[in-house]
Amino acid sequence: MTSNSQTFSDVARKNFFLNICPNAVLDSVSNIILTLCGQDAEDDAGYLDVTVSETKHPPPQLGPMPDGLSSYQILRRHILCSIVQSERSYLESLKRILQEYQRPLMEAEPRILSPRKIRPIFFRLREIRQCHSMFQIALASRVAEWDTCEKIGDLFVASFSKSMVVDVYSDYVNNFTNAMAIIKKACMSKPAFLDFLKKKQVSSTDRITLYGLMVKPIQRFPQFILLLQDMLKNTPKGHVDRLPLQLALTELETLAEKLNEQKRLADQITETQQLARSISDRSLSKQLSSEQSSLVLCETLVETVYGERGQIVKSKERKVFLFNDLLICANINVKGPPDISSLVPVGPRYTMKWSAPLLQVQVVEVGQEASQSQETLFQHSGARRPGGGSASGKHQPGKGILGPPKLYQELQELQHDLSVVEKVTLLVGTLQGTYQNLNTTVAQDWCLALQRLIRIKEDQIQSANKCRLRLQVPGRPDKSGRPVSFMVVFNTPSPLSKISWVNRLHLAKIAQREENTSGWLCMEDDGRSKAPFWCPLLACRVPVFPTKAPNWRLEAALHNPVQCALLGFSAASTSLPQGYLWVACGGDSNQGQVEIFSLNRPTPRPVKSFQVGSPVLCLEYVPELMPTEEEEAGDLRSPTGVGNTICAGLDDGSILVYGSVDTAAQCLLTFRSPEGCPVLCLKHSGNLLFAGLRDGTVLVYGRGHGGELWDPGSCRRVTIGPDPVRTLLALDDSVWASCGNSVSVIDCCSLATQRFEVHPDPMVSVAHMVRAGGGVWMAFSEGSSIRLFHTETLEHLQEMNISTRSGFHHPSQKSMRVTSLLICQGLLWVGTAQGIIITLPVPKLEGIPKITGKGMISLNAHCGPVNCLVATSSMLSPDLLKRESMGDGPDSACGGEDRSDSSSQESLQQSGGLSHIETKGKGRGVLLQYRLKSTTGLPGRPLTGRGDEASDSSLESLEHSVEDGSIYELSDDPDMWVRGRPCERDGPRRDRVTSAAVISGGRGFHRLREGAGVTVTGGDSSDCTLMVWQLPLTV
Repeated sequence: MTSNSQTFSDVARKNFFLNICPNAVLDSVSNIILTLCGQDAEDDAGYLDVTVSETKHPPPQLGPMPDGLSSYQILRRHILCSIVQSERSYLESLKRILQEYQRPLMEAEPRILSPRKIRPIFFRLREIRQCHSMFQIALASRVAEWDTCEKIGDLFVASFSKSMVVDVYSDYVNNFTNAMAIIKKACMSKPAFLDFLKKKQVSSTDRITLYGLMVKPIQRFPQFILLLQDMLKNTPKGHVDRLPLQLALTELETLAEKLNEQKRLADQITETQQLARSISDRSLSKQLSSEQSSLVLCETLVETVYGERGQIVKSKERKVFLFNDLLICANINVKGPPDISSLVPVGPRYTMKWSAPLLQVQVVEVGQEASQSQETLFQHSGARRPGGGSASGKHQPGKGILGPPKLYQELQELQHDLSVVEKVTLLVGTLQGTYQNLNTTVAQDWCLALQRLIRIKEDQIQSANKCRLRLQVPGRPDKSGRPVSFMVVFNTPSPLSKISWVNRLHLAKIAQREENTSGWLCMEDDGRSKAPFWCPLLACRVPVFPTKAPNWRLEAALHNPVQCALLGFSAASTSLPQGYLWVACGGDSNQGQVEIFSLNRPTPRPVKSFQVGSPVLCLEYVPELMPTEEEEAGDLRSPTGVGNTICAGLDDGSILVYGSVDTAAQCLLTFRSPEGCPVLCLKHSGNLLFAGLRDGTVLVYGRGHGGELWDPGSCRRVTIGPDPVRTLLALDDSVWASCGNSVSVIDCCSLATQRFEVHPDPMVSVAHMVRAGGGVWMAFSEGSSIRLFHTETLEHLQEMNISTRSGFHHPSQKSMRVTSLLICQGLLWVGTAQGIIITLPVPKLEGIPKITGKGMISLNAHCGPVNCLVATSSMLSPDLLKRESMGDGPDSACGGEDRSDSSSQESLQQSGGLSHIETKGKGRGVLLQYRLKSTTGLPGRPLTGRGDEASDSSLESLEHSVEDGSIYELSDDPDMWVRGRPCERDGPRRDRVTSAAVISGGRGFHRLREGAGVTVTGGDSSDCTLMVWQLPLTV
């Protein structure tokens, strides 16, 4: 048997070094193994049991560093050492599981566990170890020749793109929850097994438990991804390893996403089954076990009950389950010996406390109680649940509010006292005589002290909202038939958890609308697959024009991001991304029109409309030019200060530049292209503005003397070809310009061009280009194919024909023509001339955006071509979610309800200025505005009558701790926003909450019927319509 095993080892190595092992070879080898090994190999079909000798194949070891290496070569060597050490440690962990746990259990006499239970625990671990043993052999060979080839990416592609590796890891991940359940049950029923695990942990040097070892395969590919990301960052363009590294990242990300999704589904099924077994209501239990029920989110939260004075009476952990149509709260009953939890996660048992239909559950923030229905009775959270009929737990609307809402009542009392003291101050100023402790200075001190107390109360309210999930849950009607609701307060582990719950509750309700219950159809399995929850949800659809305008057509749209200091994270969890949406239109006449929509609400709201002298063909958002460190150190500010701008290209050759500070849309600059040639596309890159013209040329403009606006006199012409330049795409240091069936790469420094052909048909033109990672997807004027090209080597990497993936186009049409393209959060959006929208999954990281899975077709479509697809996104910094004391940041400028527009603007401007002053270490002088009802914009230490203990975190309740909060209120007119100054030098942060939505524009709206492509519902097909697709928050 030893000789046969050695023979298989040689065969395996030969196939491994061929990069990709053919399926036929794998099948034949599998058959040989089954024949020689007999019954024991039946469970491991396809597994190659190879004995790898460390003497013949020593572990990888990098030789001495040669002289004369560049800095990036040195860094790449260090990263390679990390890869080698990480892989060696991983193999040691796998070896420990098999040799220190599986083998002793199998050989133990008397038996500790039966083999029938041992095999499922360690299922597929031998195969995983074998795959990585073979990978280590190839890695050792590559490390030995590193100084001559310096290539590692292709090795990862060859090793982890094979279906055998994917299947082995998938089996392990799918079985992981079952393996942990077997271990837990064995610990509780077999004392010898529990003692065995304890002894193994104590005798190990690192004290890692069996669970800690077995979770390593699940964590392996995310570790690989981090290492390859570091390697790619330190690999210069043009390096032989750059494209292989990008392809390797794509393969590993795809595999990791697949395994994560399988693990999530397995955990979801386990949690649902555990909950269903604990429910005595058979109909509800059956509902949870049905295919229509889907678990969206579940988490352990702390339910808190408050007393009459707002103090915490009691708190207890609950498990809260959010299903697609139901919200369930359950008690947690952890049973079993306490020492088991240190060895393996102990799954709790649940007892359902209450359940409620999702559509009847409302999130209520502190201070929003006044908006609740007067016809609803509220039951105290500590009283009996619905059906109990306890009248002692009810309170009539308008009476004293208990618990955290009492803070809002106290704030209103302080604001009333401040207004009275302000009047007293004015009266004191009219006194004719001089009196001790009764003068204007003392009265102003009274005002200042009250303002400080208001600020403390605002902090407490914001703190109460940050980690408090307050839900209004329906109960059974009382004896008179009036609806009864009870308020439940949950403490979330973090502000990020709170915002996740609010967002998922919001999206789950949207998902129950008729247009979303069957919103997407999988293109490759005849609709058998159920669309996952993370599919884009149609949040709303709005007309572009307030009145019918059949002669107008959509030409372009863009998102103008505006940071609003008055919008907190709770509002952001249900609203669209911050900013404005600009929609450009043209018509048969010589006029153009621009519609501006505000996006700071769940539905876009039109706020301004204006006309221009010619149809608008394109729009481009140009962010404010940030000063360099030298300019900022010398306080060399731009004299114009125009900030962010929006450029519009017109059919008469004009380029209009608008300010984007607010909705005034002031035209700051107008200039025309030579000969008045229509401007088909605009794109900025650094300090240059590129304009693609219909005559096949690109005009390049530089910035003026002030550094803000474009200088028409700096125009330079780049000739691309005889065909129109239909689209431009800005990359890091170049701009791609399409002309006919080719693309020219324009260097931003020298304006030199490099042309390459992207389609064999000279009659076809490149119509759309989008970039993600290291690739560019292109769509064409004719045909239904889209093509992927590498951004550096210009190599053609993938082609996809979307017409073969949809059955909704009319038989008379030969193919589906692509009219728009977009990449947003791992989805490639394709808009077609038939109004159909298709999404295709692509990687999110720095790899190659290859299509890696099944596409989805939206059953919500336009009646005409999808003219535009726009991605909108905004990020909320985690600095606003910290739980320390509140600082004088720019978002602390709002708090009181009763303030005028002017006072709100003053407070905001002061807070922004104070933040800048404090960062520079300058003085804190400020003119006190006594008419402000909020003091959060004032600097310095809060004043209080309670002394230093007022700012201590150990107060009588969690609501009364001074914590950093976010602003929940909006300005009096939330559509009129104030621009906040971004800081690009801070760079992207990992821990951010990102809100994203996609907006499609076209004529009309209709629903597709599977297999028919006919209109089911919809209004006038001639109306220009925007459809807003909301995506889950990424936390």
